[in-house]
Amino acid sequence: MNEHLSLTTAGENLIKHFESCMHQVGPDKFKAYACPAGVPTIGWGTTRHNGKPIDLGTIWTGDQCDKAFIHDMRKYENEVRKNVQVGLQSWEFDALVSFVYNVGGTAFAKSTLLRKINSGDFDGAAKEFHRWNKAGGRTLAGLTRRRASEALLFQNLPDENYDGVADDIMPLGYPMPQHVDEPL
Repeated sequence: MNEHLSLTTAGENLIKHFESCMHQVGPDKFKAYACPAGVPTIGWGTTRHNGKPIDLGTIWTGDQCDKAFIHDMRKYENEVRKNVQVGLQSWEFDALVSFVYNVGGTAFAKSTLLRKINSGDFDGAAKEFHRWNKAGGRTLAGLTRRRASEALLFQNLPDENYDGVADDIMPLGYPMPQHVDEPL
């Protein structure tokens, strides 16, 4: 289901805002780092390359970071398609790809968020994002903002500065929300 959908610029921008190609070590050179959960990560959130975990000594160019991002997104788009059994709007798909990229396909497949989507409870699903704001057992401010921004995108509500608070204007290119009467 949802084979016609792929990550849009809105979804890409949200993910890249929160993943932020960190740890630049020279002109167009980026070094791996440990994310808040302690997982070695490089570029736009890549944790595995060619099936192997990233090593903390890894250095990539910006082009390598971008290519890995595109590769990673295809995988997580497919995770959303595989698990969601109802039709999605592009903004819902974008929010879910961001979510699954961050929490993983297995966690998504077992989540109440997915159960609510598949039962057609989009309002209830939007309220589930905030529950996923911990790493290593700690509530993280960045994950709290990311989940709020994902929930807003899922509802087609603008959050151009990714602060988790809906902006006063509707984004260009998206029609009004189909499933939600009011923001969270």
